[in-house]
Amino acid sequence: MSLPQLNASDWFDTEIKPHESALRGYLYHHVPEFVDVDDVVQEAYRRILDVRRKKAIEYPRGLLFTIARNAATDLFRKQSASRTISVTEIDSLHVIDNANRPDEVLGRNDEVEILNQAIRSLPQRCRQILILRKLENLSHREIAARMGITVHTVESQLTKGLKKCQKFFVSKGLL
Repeated sequence: MSLPQLNASDWFDTEIKPHESALRGYLYHHVPEFVDVDDVVQEAYRRILDVRRKKAIEYPRGLLFTIARNAATDLFRKQSASRTISVTEIDSLHVIDNANRPDEVLGRNDEVEILNQAIRSLPQRCRQILILRKLENLSHREIAARMGITVHTVESQLTKGLKKCQKFFVSKGLL
């Protein structure tokens, strides 16, 4: 007997909304300051609801964070391509500060995109375990419990995933 499917609103309230504060905290530390976190969150919500309309989502939190990172990258690209600086903003810029040079920010975004490609190239279970461990910061035991597998399988799949990612980076000439 199958469980009744939640409508989109109830699903959102139970599976997505509880992660909003963690998502916002993550985004505040990982997106450039001129990208509006509220815009990223709203775009991530829109995208995850679009995905849910098409198929069931096995790991909503992990997918939410992945979608939010991609939305932030898209918004960053769009805003950085069209961003103009008003005369009043010039005084507040830290021109000498090399930590946030545009080429470095773009380089980091390129690195994030390559990492996303590497992760997407993994087999599904391997990818899920890597996301749960590295992005959601779950322990091996928590991952095993959530996925209904052994801790040894988690460790084995995580090792395999990391090796495949490393090979991916080598094939792209990054290592």
